[in-house]
Amino acid sequence: MKILVINAGSSSLKYQLIDMETEKVMAKGLCERIGIEGSKLNHTPDGGEKNVIEKDMKDHSDAIKMVLDALTDANYGVISDMSEIAAVGHRVVHGGETFSGSVVINDEVKKALEACVPLAPLHNPANLIGIAACEAAMPGVPQIGVFDTAFHQTMSKEAYMYAVPYELYEKHKIRRYGFHGTSHKYVAQEAAKMLGKNPEDLKMITCHMGNGSSITAVDGGKSVDTSMGFTPLAGVVMGTRCGDIDPAIVKFIAEAEGKTIAEVDALLNKESGVQGISGVSSDFRDLEAAQAEGNERAALALDMFVESVRKFIGSYMVKMGGVDAIIFTAGIGENTPVMREAITANLEAFGIKVDSEKNEKAIRGAQMDISAADSKVKILVVPTNEELMIAKETLALVK
Repeated sequence: MKILVINAGSSSLKYQLIDMETEKVMAKGLCERIGIEGSKLNHTPDGGEKNVIEKDMKDHSDAIKMVLDALTDANYGVISDMSEIAAVGHRVVHGGETFSGSVVINDEVKKALEACVPLAPLHNPANLIGIAACEAAMPGVPQIGVFDTAFHQTMSKEAYMYAVPYELYEKHKIRRYGFHGTSHKYVAQEAAKMLGKNPEDLKMITCHMGNGSSITAVDGGKSVDTSMGFTPLAGVVMGTRCGDIDPAIVKFIAEAEGKTIAEVDALLNKESGVQGISGVSSDFRDLEAAQAEGNERAALALDMFVESVRKFIGSYMVKMGGVDAIIFTAGIGENTPVMREAITANLEAFGIKVDSEKNEKAIRGAQMDISAADSKVKILVVPTNEELMIAKETLALVK
C-alpha cells in the first residue's frame, strides 16, 4: 500500500510517497513559493536526481496537481497511475483538545480544525488548504489528519494547566498543548525497539533538538509532560525563540522600547534564542565555529541552550521517579556530539554516562547507543522520521 504524506505550509508544500510494505520512500519533494512569482517544484525519485519544475502555482490546488503529475511522469515518476495512492496523510499542527489521535478527515473534523485556527493561525489554515486541495484532486481517496499536539493529550490536568483564572481555560482553552508530538512518539517507539522492550515498560526522556526544540517525558509509552506550551515559544532556548521567560518581560519591553504586543511577540519568536544572544546565527554549526574563534556571546548562547535542556531532563527524572533512556533526535540531537556530551555531563551520580568515543563517532542518520558500558541509563541517538510516523498512522486508520 502506498501512502502520500503531505505537509502544507502557507506558501509551500512538502511531500513523500512511501511504500508501506517496505517503508521505503519512493519519491519526495517540495513545492516552493505557492501563490508567489517564481514558484517551482523540486521532485526527487528514490535513487534518481532532483528534478526542478518551474511553473506558476497560484494556489495549493495547483501544487497538488503538479505533485501528482510528477509522481506519474513517464520520465521521473514512480507510479503509473494515481489509483496506486491508497490514502493521504496530512501533518496538522494543532488539534486542540478535540483530537487525542489521528483521524479520518470528514466535514466534522474540518470544522474542528477551523475552530483551532486561533491556536495556530499560521499553520492550521495552510493545513486545511492542503486537505481541500487533495480532496479536490483525489476524490474518494481517504484523507487522514495526524496532529503535532495529539501525543501530548495524555498529560494530566496538573501538567497541562496554567495558573491563570480557570475561566480563561474554559473560554479560550489556554493550557499547555506541546508540539513535535509525531517526532516524540516515533523516537520513543524506536528507542523501545532498540532496547528490546515494550514502550509500556520504560521511562524515557525524548529530546527533539533543532531550530525549534522540545523535551518530553514519556512514561509507559505516553507523554506525561513536555516543554513547549500553549505555543511553540515556551520551553528551552531555541534558534530564534526565547523559551521560558518571566511573562512580565513582555509588558516591560513593550513600554521600554515603544513596541506593540505583536512586535514584542515577533521579537521573542524570530529575533531571540541563540541568535539573539550570540548576534551570530540561529544555526548551531555557525555558533560552534564562532565559539572556536573566541566569540564569547556565541559560547554563552550554547551554554544557555545546554542549561535549559538539562533543567527539563532533571525535572522529568523527578516527575517519573527515574529514567531508563534519554533519546536525542532532530538536527542538533542527531548531528552535534558536543551538545549531547555537554547536556549529559556530570550526571554520573544519576547513572547517566556517555561513552565519549561512541558519541564522537556516531554515524549520521543511524540509530546509535552512545551510553558508556557502566551507564545505568541508556543514552540513544534516534533519527526522527515524522513522515514515516504519519504514514504509519494513516495506514492503521485505512486498514
